[in-house]
Amino acid sequence: MSIDKREFDIIIWGATGFTGRLVAEYLSQNYSPNELKWAIAGRDADKLNKIRDKYLNEKIPIIIADSFDEVSLGKMTKRTKVICTTVGPYAKYGSLIVKSCVSSKTHYCDLAGEAQWIRKMIDLHHEDAKDNKVRIVNSCGFDSIPSDLGVYYIHKNISKKNLSIRMRVTGAKGTYSGGTYASMQNIIKEAFKDREVRKSLTNPYGLNPVGQQNGLDKRDLRSVKYDKRIKSWISPFLMAGINTRIVRRSNALSNFSYGKEFTYNEAVMTGKGFKGRLNGIFLSIPLMFLAAKPGSFFNKIFNIISPKPGQGPNKKERENGYFSLRFFVFQKDGNKSIFKVTGDKDPGYGSTSKMLAESAVCLAKDRLEENYGVLTPSYAMGDNILDRLVSNAGLTFNKIK
Repeated sequence: MSIDKREFDIIIWGATGFTGRLVAEYLSQNYSPNELKWAIAGRDADKLNKIRDKYLNEKIPIIIADSFDEVSLGKMTKRTKVICTTVGPYAKYGSLIVKSCVSSKTHYCDLAGEAQWIRKMIDLHHEDAKDNKVRIVNSCGFDSIPSDLGVYYIHKNISKKNLSIRMRVTGAKGTYSGGTYASMQNIIKEAFKDREVRKSLTNPYGLNPVGQQNGLDKRDLRSVKYDKRIKSWISPFLMAGINTRIVRRSNALSNFSYGKEFTYNEAVMTGKGFKGRLNGIFLSIPLMFLAAKPGSFFNKIFNIISPKPGQGPNKKERENGYFSLRFFVFQKDGNKSIFKVTGDKDPGYGSTSKMLAESAVCLAKDRLEENYGVLTPSYAMGDNILDRLVSNAGLTFNKIK
């Protein structure tokens, strides 16, 4: 069946999970049945019915499928223009549904922050997705839309290549999700077991096309240091490992529209003087626990105190959250600029669910550039998603200096 004649615009895969439910709530509250035809899907009919009855305004259709049953996935993906999935860890639950989407000629978006899995999907499906005119779009949440679209926005406003951009987190309020923690633990387990995974994760250009996996950027920050160019102490940023690679893949996919000498890195900005350094050290402590070897003492402690998949903050906590990112831009001629990207809800849930939902609507309804394959948000959706993020999802993109 032609993609334009399919039963649904969007199917939310994983609607019984915490973030999946928030995506469904967002669509229910912001798009009428006349605007958007969509359904929720999962493997448990009772849980899906409870979610629909408690949180959704309309009698949204329910679809049953299983992550490990290719037949059920195929029947589902053929019914819709877009699969929007929140089911992670993606390395564990996501591979067959990507395969099914490519085969069914169905567009796809997710929240994947697992660079090693995205690399695998690129190697397995990028060329077939291009041939089938399918967009497989990873990392459509806090990782990595603010970073990816932030750099895209900067290049729309500065018509020069080979900029040096340093993204610094200057403020955030919110918690990471149980699903995010589970995904990160899966990455660490794979890295300890597989040398090729470690190699991919440590290569700053690990998501670039084969033959284009080198450049001027170094490994992500791993310790607290003083950044002389912005005059502040900085500490490692949890999401840098995926965000920076998505940004570099966008550059490579766009035929190096940012330039082959473009450089980019990310960190948390912690302030000046002794207090700034102390703040950086304090913020780095949880990362030591997170990166601990599976089964170690530190790993067991962190497993106890971390949220479990399906858990998350209440509505008030989500509403009171926010994030603020600054992009320090340095040109070769000595000119400097500062851009700012903000979100009006907590990054891990409130903002992420809106970003993913608008990405799905964008893929289903907007007329986009004919870019296909395993893509990044900015390369797949460009100005269309940028406009949606500002108009509907509570993000701002500004030049402040």
